[in-house]
Amino acid sequence: MKILMKNFLRQEEGASLVEYAILAALISVVAIATISDLGTKVNETFTSIKDKFTTD
Repeated sequence: MKILMKNFLRQEEGASLVEYAILAALISVVAIATISDLGTKVNETFTSIKDKFTTD
């Protein structure tokens, strides 16, 4: 039983899976925030260009 418990505590496969899941979640959050910010800036740019054409 002692050997079984030591082997169980040495296994790191489950831990690395959790680490990959956390890393994927963080990458997703950063990507969503970046795309959202970029979309806002693009919208502001096109609005500015539109306003320059319509204020003749």
